[in-house]
Amino acid sequence: MISKLKSRRRIQKRIRKKVSGVSTKPRLSVFRSNKAISCQLIDDINGVTLASASSTEVKSDGNKSEIAKQVGALIADKAKAIGLDAVKFDRGGNLYHGRVKSLADGAREAGLNF
Repeated sequence: MISKLKSRRRIQKRIRKKVSGVSTKPRLSVFRSNKAISCQLIDDINGVTLASASSTEVKSDGNKSEIAKQVGALIADKAKAIGLDAVKFDRGGNLYHGRVKSLADGAREAGLNF
């Protein structure tokens, strides 16, 4: 029997085979835990994190989906500050649903293209 964690790791590896970030179009990697959500803009060629954002940086009393949307807007603002407008989205083995989708929608609404 495959556990939920092993299944997620398998999906994560399958996604990473296809998605790789470069300095002009970095990978937007999303990590979701039970309490928080965070994301990073990663240049895989040079092995460098260009920017990051987390729900701990956002001061809000909304639900988790609303906070994730604000984190998406925050990472989009940080990306624009370093001169990026396009990224490749890496959902990290999570389903594109709920908080992961809210983060992506927040980043898109703030002007990030993917």
